[in-house]
Amino acid sequence: MIKPILVIKFGTASITTKSGDLDELVMQDIARQVALIHNHYHIVMVSSGAVAAGKKLLKNYTGTISERKAAAAIGNPLLLNKYAQYFEPYGIYIAQSLCERQHFSNRNQFLQLKKTYEDLWANGIIPIANENDVVSNLELKFSDNDELATLIAVGFGASVLLFSTWVPGVLDKDGKVIPEIKVIDKKALALANKEKSALGLGGMISKLTFARLATRMGIKVVIFGIRTTDGILNAIKEQTGTLCYPQDCAMPARKKWLASGSLVTGSLQIDAGAYKALQNGHSLLAVGVKAIIDKFESGEVFEILDEEKITVAVGRAKVSSDDLAANLKTPKLTIANADDIVLI
Repeated sequence: MIKPILVIKFGTASITTKSGDLDELVMQDIARQVALIHNHYHIVMVSSGAVAAGKKLLKNYTGTISERKAAAAIGNPLLLNKYAQYFEPYGIYIAQSLCERQHFSNRNQFLQLKKTYEDLWANGIIPIANENDVVSNLELKFSDNDELATLIAVGFGASVLLFSTWVPGVLDKDGKVIPEIKVIDKKALALANKEKSALGLGGMISKLTFARLATRMGIKVVIFGIRTTDGILNAIKEQTGTLCYPQDCAMPARKKWLASGSLVTGSLQIDAGAYKALQNGHSLLAVGVKAIIDKFESGEVFEILDEEKITVAVGRAKVSSDDLAANLKTPKLTIANADDIVLI
């Protein structure tokens, strides 16, 4: 029987104390809950916490980029050793997977990463992914581990993506948990508290933004509080946190990768007519372009924005932005073929 894929993301604030130390009681409980579902899913854990675990060993830490890299180098083995310690009683081994943006933007590297995970799962081993902060280029970093978890979920075809957080779910203006969100639209995104935890990079806006992408790719997303009783188990059963419903999606794997994993380098704005043409499955032509916002080269992936400057699609360019700018009025000049465009 083919097991469904489950991706669980643990933020820094989820697994650390207020003082920034690893919260071993929480990590121990994560291992307990994951062990109970281990036989039913192929599991990927995406865990932050390396920088928080390592920075206390650096003198006069101020949070510079180089200090964060050093803290990550110290903290990664500390973090993984703790997970290994708490999974050991259940006979479960874990593997470290330090990821960089290029592992997803290059499809061949992405497929190699996927095959590695499949080999780990075949041997009952749970990969624990985190960004490779020690060597990641600033311009090519993930925005946070919410993005990394989403790229893994979409690229690997996960059925469920869980975002654990330090609050019990998406909260309304009165501080009460919203049990479900049918569609993550502008109204839903406005629910997000603009604050983030003192320890992490992300926040509720980040989670809802990437949940929006995941649900559009047909993945069920639950945002839940890790410190609620049996939070992981109940989130899977849709009995805690905020459930974000998956949308119908018949997109082939390559297009899902294009929409989520490919590295966007530029962007342009299109008019309403061009957007309607994209919705009807047509290619993007130069005559529909209102403005080139960020430059891109032929073969690179660029964002497509509507008249309100909201990202509505991504595409792989047939021409560079410079050639496009010089030929905007050229009839039937194709910027991206329909097969290389994904509406998001």
